[in-house]
Parts: sequence; C-alpha cells; structure tokens
Amino acid sequence: MAFDGITVANLVKELKETVEGARISKIAQPEKDELLFTIKHPRGNVRLLLSASASLPLVYLTQTNKPGPLTAPNFCMLLRKHIGSARIVSVSQPGLERIIEFSLEHLDELGDLCRKRLIVEIMGKHSNIIFCKEDGTIIDSIKHVSAQVSSVREVLPGRSYFIPQTMAKEDPLTVGESVFKEVLTSAPMKVQKALYNHFTGISPIMAEEICYLASVDADLPAADLSEAALTHLYRTFTLTMEDVAEGNFSPNIVYEGDTPVEFSALPLTCYGDAGRFKAVPFSSISQVLEHYYKSRSDITRIRQKSSDLRRVVQTALERNYKKYDLQLKQLKDTEKREKYRIYGELLNTYGYELSGGEKEFRCLNYYTNEEITIPLDPQLSAKDNAKKHFDKYNKLKRTYEALVDLTKETKREIDHLESISAALDIALSENDLVQIKEELMEYGYVKKRRAGDKKPKITSKPFHYISSDGFHLYVGKNNYQNEELTFKVAGGGDWWFHAKGIPGSHVIAKTGGREDLPDRLFEEAGALAAFYSKGRDNEKVEIDYIQRKHIKKVAGAAPGFVIYHTNYSLVAEPRCNLPEAEG
Repeated sequence: MAFDGITVANLVKELKETVEGARISKIAQPEKDELLFTIKHPRGNVRLLLSASASLPLVYLTQTNKPGPLTAPNFCMLLRKHIGSARIVSVSQPGLERIIEFSLEHLDELGDLCRKRLIVEIMGKHSNIIFCKEDGTIIDSIKHVSAQVSSVREVLPGRSYFIPQTMAKEDPLTVGESVFKEVLTSAPMKVQKALYNHFTGISPIMAEEICYLASVDADLPAADLSEAALTHLYRTFTLTMEDVAEGNFSPNIVYEGDTPVEFSALPLTCYGDAGRFKAVPFSSISQVLEHYYKSRSDITRIRQKSSDLRRVVQTALERNYKKYDLQLKQLKDTEKREKYRIYGELLNTYGYELSGGEKEFRCLNYYTNEEITIPLDPQLSAKDNAKKHFDKYNKLKRTYEALVDLTKETKREIDHLESISAALDIALSENDLVQIKEELMEYGYVKKRRAGDKKPKITSKPFHYISSDGFHLYVGKNNYQNEELTFKVAGGGDWWFHAKGIPGSHVIAKTGGREDLPDRLFEEAGALAAFYSKGRDNEKVEIDYIQRKHIKKVAGAAPGFVIYHTNYSLVAEPRCNLPEAEG
C-alpha cells in the first residue's frame, strides 16, 4: 500500500496544524509495538496513534480509544516519566523519508526546561519508535535492534541516532533535471521501478501515477525513453513534488466495488476505469488511514472467520472433483458396451459355421453391412462365447445405468458446494456467515449442533439497491436468501437475473407492476448479477434474465436451485456502483 514519503508529508502537515504547540496529557501502550497519546488542545482533545507493527506500521489521529494493559510496559513508563506532560514544539519530516520527528519540551527533575526527540520510522518490518535526547543520543526504543540483528545500525540505549542509508537515493524535492535523467536511465529496469528505486519516498503506485500523468508506459525500459519523454516525465515529476512541498494534498481511497484497493495523499488517476474503480475523497489523511485499514482489517477478519468454512467447502469440492472425473472416465469406458451385444447376436446367428478352437471369427455385421472380426476364446463353444459377450454387455449396461445417476448426483453436489463457495466470497460480516454454516450443517458437511444448543439468530439480509430510475433491486447473499428472494419476495411480473452457467446470486428487479421498463434497469441488474458471481473478475459475464413467473424450483434440489426455459440473455460488466437503500 502507498504508505510512502508523500503520505507521511501529508500526515506531518496535518499534525503541524493539529498538535503542534499542544500538550501531551496521557500516554498508553495498548500493544507491544503501539503507542496511543492523548493530546490536550484548546480546540478539543485528540488521540495520536503510533504503531511500529512489522505488518501494519501506522501513524494517524483518531477519536477512538484503546485500552492499555493493567501494568504499563517499561517503554511506556519511561515516556510517562520524561514527557508525560510535555509540549509538542514541532513536527517534522527529514526530506521525503518515511520518518516523523516530534520535538518535545518538558521540565526535568530539577525543574529546568529541556527538549527530547521522539522519532517514528515507518519502514515495514524495520519500523520503530525511538526516544532520544536533543543531541540524538538514544534513551530507549520500542524495539531494540542489536548488531546481531542488523549490520546497518544498532538501536540501543546510549547509541547515536542516524537515518540508515541502505540505498543511495536522490531527494525528489530537490533533484535537478540532469541528475534525474542520469539516475533514471542508469540502471536496466522499467520506468516505474526506476522511479521508486532511485528516489526517496516514492511508492510503486505513485511511480505508476507519475508515468500515467506523463503519458509514459510504466513498463518500458527506462534506458529506451527518448529525450523528449524524459523531459516530459521530469516536468510531471517536478509538478507532483511541488504539490507535496506546498501541501496541496487530496487524501482519497480507491475502491473496487465495496473493497478498498489503494489509498493516496494525491489523486490516483491511473485507475482509469470509472465503472470498476471509484475514488472517494476524505477531509484528512488520518481519516483515510483509519478508514482504509479498518476496512481492510474487516475483510481480513471475515476471511479469517470464514477460513474453517472455506476449508470444509474446498475439501469437499476437491473430493467431489476427483470422484466426478473418475465417474466420467468409467462412463466413457461403458460406451463400447453395444459392441459386445452385437458380438453375441452375430455368434448366435453364424456360430454354426465354427468348427471349434478358433481365436477369432470374421462375418458380416448385418447392422452395418460391413465385415466384422469377433474375438473368441478357443476353449469355448460358439454358444458359450456368445454368452460371454452378452455377460460383458449386461455388466457394462448395469454400470452405465448406475453411473448416469451417480454422475448427476456428484455434479449436483459440486454445483451446490460451488454456490456455497460463491456465498463465502460475498460475505461481508460475521452475520453473513451464520446462514452459510447452517446450510453446511443441514447437508452434513459440518457437524450438527448438539440437542439443546441454541440456534443462532439470523440477522443477515439481502443487499438492497436503488437503480438509477428508482427501481428496487435485491441481491441474495447465500442460497437461503436466493430461495427466499425468488419465491417469496419476487412477484410474478418481477424480473430475475443470474450469471449464466456459473455460481452466483439471484438478483430480483421489482417492477411495481410496470411494463414500460427502461433498458438501464436491465443493464444495472445484469451488472449486479455479474458482480455477485464467480465471474466478477472477468471483463464481461453473460447473464440470463426472465420474469419470475417462469422460474420453477428443482424438485429435491438444494435451496436456490431453479430451472427455466425461453430466457433472455445479455452481456454485462461486473460492477456495483448503485446506492444502497436505507433501512
């Protein structure tokens, strides 16, 4: 994600406007690598979260409180002792580094005014929060880094603080045109990679955005760029850096449907497809970070919560795929059964010509008027050879008849499991998982609850959207909801939509009895049916649609499985950009 030097610059600007000159009133350490400052400000108290988590380093302002442990960790106690009521003198960022430095003023034990530095490094797994004296001597850090851990820099009490230079990168805020061009074309790599590899604080997505704004192919080798292209790229790069230097930020999150895919402190125009992606602006970068990572963590949490169910479904699917392939192979083997019946019949007809001891018999096949060679057991008579072939035919026939039913049953089970897998992909909350688990219990994939155990309350509801023309559109999140929408919510004159030949949600378009329906309604309902299907990652999905009165439930089938004839079809781009209905 784009937690780069530009995002940090936006954060520093916000912190300067919000907490500079304010006083710290509380310090907590909710996690081993996380601090939460409560800052007293004339305009109201704010909380500042500082996280040095290896997987999710963050800095942002929030109103959300997080409880700390009953016994404060040593680092937290140290900070309380020194800067528990300190004034934040300044907030700064060295160059475009992913570093935020707080200069803090407080009274020491003797009552003398002195200064300390709190440095937050947002560098992935190397992230840290370091507490220093004014001269840069490290007092302590939230993570100790010894020489055994890092050969680049020790972060231990008593050592001098410095910014590690693992790669020689240019400062994008001050780089000149000649150096820019030389650096960019010096290494054999793509333009995008050259930008983020050679300039401090530039993330891959921002490098791609700069290339897009300059109309330069990001995947071209940098050395192949013409002089004119390099000049244009430098000017675009400079204009971007001018916005950063002047604080012209536009915090935003880019969504694909309801899923946040990227955030930035500057506009991201490289996600060009307005139908698929949408950029939502925010008033502050803190709001962006808090909202983005909460959304991502919500999705991650649902993935984790549903992992057991996914594993059950996937295991059952793999087992049934193997079974189905074996059954189809066996079914193919039965295709030659008619041959043995014909052998038997011909031997009964012409067997009198055999004298005994032959290994084969050539005769006319009166079904095709062609000569045929029949294999024989020389130890058996013509009559017994005929019986042997008839026995083989009957065995293959019985196998065929059994396999026809078995393959149909296995295919139904696969379709059912794939529909449950699609429902798990759609699930957005724990409530959405409850019905899916109930269905898995009902069909024996998950152990049923014990007698007397309370049945969970079902609170999950279908998606409810309003079309551009004001029509109500409903989307089922699972098979039970699909069944209910189609056979209880939908009227005979309402329209039903579903992705053709692949698992997906039932989409119901309520017509309100109208017959003069706009084409746009069908396009939007089709787009929803494509989006809430296994084909959502495809550019186009074929959609079947038909009036509800022509839909029939499959007798004895799992919930949500229907049959229909004489349907209409359309091709839709998977997207979900309609407003949800309130309530």
